[in-house]
Amino acid sequence: MNILISGYYGSKNGGDEAMLAAMLEVLRENCNDVHATVISLNPEYTKKRHKVDAVKWLDVFAIIKKILAADLLISGGGSLLQNVTSRRSLYYYLGIIFLALIFRRKVMLYAQGIGPIRGALAHWLMNFIVNRVDLITVRDKGSLEELWRLNITKPKIFCTADPVLAIKPVALDFGKKILARHSVKSGKLIGVSVRRWIDWENCQNALAQALDKLAEKLSAQIIFIPMQFPEDIKAAKSTAALMKNSCVVLEDEFTTAEILSLVGNMDVLISIRLHALIFAGVMSVPMLGISYDPKIDRFLDSIGEKPIGNLADVTADKIFDATLKKLDAKNFHNDSLLKNLRELAIKNARLAMELMKGGDYQIDDEKN
Repeated sequence: MNILISGYYGSKNGGDEAMLAAMLEVLRENCNDVHATVISLNPEYTKKRHKVDAVKWLDVFAIIKKILAADLLISGGGSLLQNVTSRRSLYYYLGIIFLALIFRRKVMLYAQGIGPIRGALAHWLMNFIVNRVDLITVRDKGSLEELWRLNITKPKIFCTADPVLAIKPVALDFGKKILARHSVKSGKLIGVSVRRWIDWENCQNALAQALDKLAEKLSAQIIFIPMQFPEDIKAAKSTAALMKNSCVVLEDEFTTAEILSLVGNMDVLISIRLHALIFAGVMSVPMLGISYDPKIDRFLDSIGEKPIGNLADVTADKIFDATLKKLDAKNFHNDSLLKNLRELAIKNARLAMELMKGGDYQIDDEKN
């Protein structure tokens, strides 16, 4: 079975690489004979990290050749079909889908986060192209609502969960060894995952003040964990520079297993990054999210939580108080909801296999 995967891969973003790793893991578990090729920003990096074939994202002729050889194009996961973070990327990913449709290949949107979609042209293209794919799974109810808003109703549509939620927890030893190399001693560990964005300065100042207070009141060690290499390291360093107390900024590029293990060693994780929050869920670590995008709110809502604020309005007091409350809580998140999300994440791969067999989709209920 030849599958071509289109997504934001090869960019050294820990969340996106984890999505690809999780997708490949569950696809291979559900089919013994899967041959995957990935469209990548850095094919050699993707080949080495994921043990798959890869093709350059701008090599149109190579991509067409791979489409012709494929039984199925998977578009996803992640927030590929939106035009807020980038206007051009929406047209690129729609273009890959359109090529597969031209050559009459089966197409599945895999656990995508849909929207926001802004502008008449983008709206029309989404409606025209996406209504012609064979199967859509979305990772949250907000994405489902966005499809309805765009009048995309013709394909089979299922509301599932982010692919990373299907990944298995890892041992804590990897993370402990990394922390030991940075002279992190045993005690209260507060993990932080940051990124630069609009209104970042307010959040950065509030975060630095709150982390200082937590370090002083709890004798806690502050550990900055990068998800996007090397951009998040720069954001972490600039935040650390505003702090009075010492902290640790991890500066290496880590594998998915290493990041999971690092997160698993934390007593609580404060994050602006979606997949750092999802990693915390996988590793059963208390989490606090600061929102910069609807996908943060959507994920937290799916586990019965809310963000402690957004980049523009979050305060040091909110961060400090919420962290203390989370550390004191006996049940820091809803285990049953997370278990259900894991099952839904696995369902993505099962639906892909059903599509390859003919598309009967004899799996639970359809959200169409």
